[in-house]
This record gives sequence, structure tokens and C-alpha cells, in this order.
Amino acid sequence: MEEDFTGGAIHDQPTRRQWSIDPPFDARVRQLVRDWDAKESPELIEEMIVTALTIARDRMSVADLKLINRSIKEMRNAAKVFAPFQHLRKVAVFGSARTPTDSPEYEVAKDFAREIVAHNFMVVTGGGDGIMGAAQRGAGRAHSFGLNIRLPSEQRANEIIEGDPKLITLNYFFTRKLNFVKEAHAFALFPGGFGTLDETFEVLTLMQTGKARIIPVVMLDRPRGNYWKVWMKFITDRLLKSGFISEEDFSFFKITHSVPDAVAEILNFYKIYHSARWVLRLSAAGSGASVS
Repeated sequence: MEEDFTGGAIHDQPTRRQWSIDPPFDARVRQLVRDWDAKESPELIEEMIVTALTIARDRMSVADLKLINRSIKEMRNAAKVFAPFQHLRKVAVFGSARTPTDSPEYEVAKDFAREIVAHNFMVVTGGGDGIMGAAQRGAGRAHSFGLNIRLPSEQRANEIIEGDPKLITLNYFFTRKLNFVKEAHAFALFPGGFGTLDETFEVLTLMQTGKARIIPVVMLDRPRGNYWKVWMKFITDRLLKSGFISEEDFSFFKITHSVPDAVAEILNFYKIYHSARWVLRLSAAGSGASVS
């Protein structure tokens, strides 16, 4: 069975569904898929075509149509690029694009990527400079993916991944974030700005709510750095003490200043991890769900 990055939600969906828009059109859709020789899950291809046909009757704006169309194209292209490497685990690395090349954080990111690649992982970054460039320099071009984002002031891909077929340029942040979560088997987070913290809370939220599989998340800092220490104080004082998160949520991540410790956290996870399931708990007070 293929790996399910949603933690079970995709595999819970039936492959074969009952659909119909109009009997004559139903037959034409099925014939079109057969003529195209779509051998892999033809029922899902049929349903996607039907979805597109029903959209045509929904009186959507041109802007909505362009959004849906471009999103599908971006997801299809990214999946095609990643497909030959499905057998290899990957670590997504986040951190500031503004990190100088002579900073301690840059060296830590480069050392981490070099070490994790030595254990047969690949590295996925946002394709830019700073921490992203450091990680790809450490990993090397052959072991790197870049998920670059098209911005009003064009973001330049770093020199390690620029021009590589494994560099994917996306128009939307949401398709970019989806691919990070879909392809990553671990996250390595370094000091950064809004984008880094956005990705940090995104992956923690998805795991907390069961919308993504449980994977190791390591937060690295330079020796004696306090970036994640300050972050930890904030979520403890403002989130935990206010009852917005639970003590158990701290088990989703590990803060460290050591590359060997970060690498060991990821490797040890996959030495013992088998699977995670959501279990419904019933009690006199009501019902709830928890990760088991």
C-alpha cells in the first residue's frame, strides 16, 4: 500500500465511487478514459473529469477557474517530479532566507544536511538562499529538491539547485506547503521569520489534529543560541498555561543545538516507529479522540 501522508484520510476514501452527470455523458467519459489508456485507477480519472464538467455548470468566476486549474497543474507537476524518488525518505528544511553565509546557523544547517544525506535521506527546501542554500550545499545537488515560490519580486533559486529538474517553481503558497507535508518524512526547523514560523505551526497543527502522519520534527539552533528557547517560552506561557494546547503536544518536536542529536532523533524514530492511529474514546463525560 502506498504511504498516506494524511495519516489515513486518503486510504479511507474509496477508489471506486458511484457518479453520474447524465447517462450519455457518463458513457462518453468512461470511453474517453479507456481510449486514453489510463490503467492506473481509471475510476478516479473519470471522477476528476466529471468534477471538471460539473464546474462548468457552477457559474464560477474566471478567477476561481484559473485558481483551480493552476492548482491542479502545480500539484500534478510536483507529484511527477517526486515520483521517481518515492522509495527514499526526505527531510524538509526550513529557515530564514536572510541568514548570512558566515553565520553559525548557516554552518549548522549545512552540517545537518550533509549528515542526514549520509544516512540515505534526501533534503527538500524552499530553494532559496540562507538556511535553504546552506542545507542544499550540505546535501549536494543530487540529493536535493527545491520548492521555490514565485513572488512579485522574483525569488532567485540558490546556485546549488538552480537549473536542476528537481527544482519546482510554484505560484501558490498552499500548493507549496502541501508538497512539503506530502513528501517529508521529517522536518528540520532553523531560526527564521514569518515563513519559518508559519511552516512550524502548520506541521504541528496537522499532526495534532490527525491531518498528517506523525513524523519527527527537530528544531535546531546555533550553539548557545536562544531562538527556539524564546519560542518555547512563548508557547508555554501563552498557549499551554492558557489551556490552548496540551502538555502532550510538546512530544511532537525536539529542540536541540546539536547536529548529531537532531540526526539521531530522526533515525531513532524510524527504528521503532510502525504506525499511528486515531482512537475514539468514550466516557460518561462524552467522547473524544487521541493519537495512539
